[in-house]
Amino acid sequence: MTLVFAMLTVQVLLGGFDNLWHHEFSEDLPHKPWARRELKLHSARELLYALIFTSIAWLRWEGAFTYLLAALLLGEIVVTMTDFVVEDQTRRLPKFERILHTILAVTYGATLALWAPELLRWTNEPTGFTLVYYGFWSWLFTLFGAGVLAWGVRDLIAAVRLGVPTWQRHPIKAGRSLLPRTILVTGGTGFIGRALVRRLVERGDNVIVLTRDPIKARDMLGPLVTVVGNLGSLDDNCRLDAIVNLAGEPLVNGLWTARRKRLFLNSRLGVTASIETLVRRLKRRPTVLINGSAIGFYGDRPDEILTEESGSQDIFMSSLCTAWEDAAKRIEALGLRVCRLRIGLVLGHDGGVLPSMALPMRFGLTTQFGAGRNWMSWIHLSDLVRLIEFALDTPTVSGAINATAPEPVTHRDFMRGLGRVFGWQLRLAMPTKLLVTVLGELSSLFLSSQRVVPAAALKHNFEFRFATIDAALADIFGHRKDAAPSPALPLAYVNENCPICTAEFRHYQRVAFANSVKFQFRNIGGRAYDMAAYGLREGDLKKRLYATLPDGTVLSGVDAFIPLWRSLPYYRVLARVVALPGFYHLADAIYEGMLAPWLAARNQRREMKNPARCVGGY
Repeated sequence: MTLVFAMLTVQVLLGGFDNLWHHEFSEDLPHKPWARRELKLHSARELLYALIFTSIAWLRWEGAFTYLLAALLLGEIVVTMTDFVVEDQTRRLPKFERILHTILAVTYGATLALWAPELLRWTNEPTGFTLVYYGFWSWLFTLFGAGVLAWGVRDLIAAVRLGVPTWQRHPIKAGRSLLPRTILVTGGTGFIGRALVRRLVERGDNVIVLTRDPIKARDMLGPLVTVVGNLGSLDDNCRLDAIVNLAGEPLVNGLWTARRKRLFLNSRLGVTASIETLVRRLKRRPTVLINGSAIGFYGDRPDEILTEESGSQDIFMSSLCTAWEDAAKRIEALGLRVCRLRIGLVLGHDGGVLPSMALPMRFGLTTQFGAGRNWMSWIHLSDLVRLIEFALDTPTVSGAINATAPEPVTHRDFMRGLGRVFGWQLRLAMPTKLLVTVLGELSSLFLSSQRVVPAAALKHNFEFRFATIDAALADIFGHRKDAAPSPALPLAYVNENCPICTAEFRHYQRVAFANSVKFQFRNIGGRAYDMAAYGLREGDLKKRLYATLPDGTVLSGVDAFIPLWRSLPYYRVLARVVALPGFYHLADAIYEGMLAPWLAARNQRREMKNPARCVGGY
C-alpha cells in the first residue's frame, strides 16, 4: 500500500492546488451564481474522498465490502467526468487548469491500476472490516480526510447559499426623488460599488451598472438596477446624467508580476477609454464623471503631510494612478466636470481588507507589519459613499479629491485601535524584510507611508461622520458606547397559510407578551405590497422569512431570524451563537438547503388538496 498512498498523496496535493489557485483565487467560484452546480459536484467528490481517505487509513475493506469501496472509487470518476462537462458549459478554463485536470485524471487512473491487485486479494477475505495501521500514512490520510471533509462541507454550504439570489438576502429599497438622475456605475459589484449602487437606488436615482459578469451583477443587485455587459449596448439616445468609474482589477489578488501589472493598467485604462467613446457618441452628454484613483498616487512619503497639491513618485503604484487620472482628464475636454477620487484604505464590515485583518484578532493575536511607523490614510465606507454623492451633487467640486478621513494614523496605532475592539491581544511584529521577500512589490501596499489629509473635501465643507479611527471601528464592529438600544423591533412577514410558520410566530408573540416586549409580525397575503419597493413579489416572500428593521433595512432567512431572536428573552443567547462565524454558515445551509424547501414542498402538497391555500415556507 505504500506506493498507493504515495500516488494518492500526489493526487491530494495537485487537487488541493487546483482548488486553491483556480477555484478560489482565479475564479472565486463560491461567490459566482453560475457555479452552483459545479460546487455541488466538487462537494460530492470531496465528501467521497473524505470517506475513502479516512477509512483506508485504518481499515481494510474485505469481501463484499471491497466491491463497495470499488463503487466509491468509480463514483469519483463519474462525478469528475460530469464536473468536466459542467465546467466546459459554464466557464472558459485556462490552459493550465486543463493540463492540471489531465494530470489528475492520469494519476488517478495509475493509482487505481496499482491498487487493483490488492483490492482483488481483499475480495477473497470474509466480508468485514479489519483494523490496520500503516504508521505515518495512517495519520497523514486521516489529516487529508479531515481536510477534504471540511472543504466539501464548505463547498456544499456555498452551493446552498448561491441558491438564494444575493439581492433577496439584503434587498434594496427604491427611493423616490422629484428629480431622479440616471447614473452609470462601473465596478458596481465591488466592495465600494455595491454600497454606492445601494445608496443611489435608495435615494431615487436610476442606476446602470457596467460589469464583466452580468449574471453575478443581477444576482447581487436585483431587478431595480439595470445591468449591461458592455457600453456598446447603450443607445446614442440613452440619457446619462453622471458616470462613476470604479472599475479596475483588484491589486491584492496575487503577486505583482509583469503580467498582472499590465492587467492592472489595462483594466483601468480600457474602461476609461470606453467611457470616453460612449460620451463622444451620446447625443446628450452627462455633466459629471467621478473617476476612481488611489492615494498610491503619492508613493511612499514617510511623515510628509500630503494634500491634493502634492506630487507623485517614479514608482509603479504612482505611475498606475497617474495614468488612470490622465485618462480621466481627457474627458474634461468633452465638457464634463471631472472629479478624481484618490481613495485611501476603505474600512467596512463586509469587504475590503478589514475583515481579514480582524480575523486573527478574534483569537487574541495582533500582527504588525514592520516597525508600524508608516502612516495609514483610511476612510469609512459610509463616508466614502457620501463623499461620492457630494461630488455628484456639488457643481463646484472638481479635480483631485483625497478620499480619506481627516485624521490618518500610524500602522501601529491602527492595529492598537483595532485590538481595543476585541480586547486583550498578543502582539507580533512581522519583519519588513520578510514581507518584501515573500510579497515583492505587493508589500508596498502594507509598508508604504502616506499621511494624506482631505484638504479639498474640507474646503468644500464636507462633513465626515467618522473622523477618528476609534469612531469608525466602533461603528463597524458594533461597539459604540453611546449607542442605546432601539425601542423599535423588527417587523416579520409570515406566510399565514403555513401552519408551522404561524405556530412558531404565535409562540414568539406569547413569549414577548409575557415579558412585556412588543413583537410584530404581518401576514404576507394582506401586506405583500409593503415589499414592492424592494423588488420583492408575493412568491418571493413565501420562500423564506423576511423582516424589516427600524431603519428600513430588509433581511431574509437566518439574517432575519437573528434580530428577531435578539429582541426576545430566552432567545438572545441563540441569536449570539447563530451569528458566530461557522455557526452562521451552518445554520444558513440548514435553513436554505433543508428547512425552507421542506416547508415549501409541504405547503405545496397542502395546496393540491385545498387550492385555496398558498404555496411557500416562511
